[in-house]
Amino acid sequence: MSDGGTGSDGRMSIAAKLGLNVFKLDKEPHIVIDHEICRAVCTKKVCVTVCPADLYELNDEGDVVVNWEGCLECGTCLICCDERALTWHYPRGQFGVQHRMS
Repeated sequence: MSDGGTGSDGRMSIAAKLGLNVFKLDKEPHIVIDHEICRAVCTKKVCVTVCPADLYELNDEGDVVVNWEGCLECGTCLICCDERALTWHYPRGQFGVQHRMS
């Protein structure tokens, strides 16, 4: 990879492409975790591994937390949360991710 994030074939790496995205943050998150459901029912914590932006993690207490500010708005976490512990909606108009191609 060169400094510009392109390989010898001239194609951009995934990291370089994602680095072009612009995020306009709302005051309120568009992803909310119901920690009661998550603690009591969820044993797999699938959201920690399926998010393509790697936004979910376990904190020191073992609770799932989400850094929603970098969300790519794909909805993968919502689809994979079998326990329905997530409330997810697209950010309000003019907020959220703006995907850039170059």
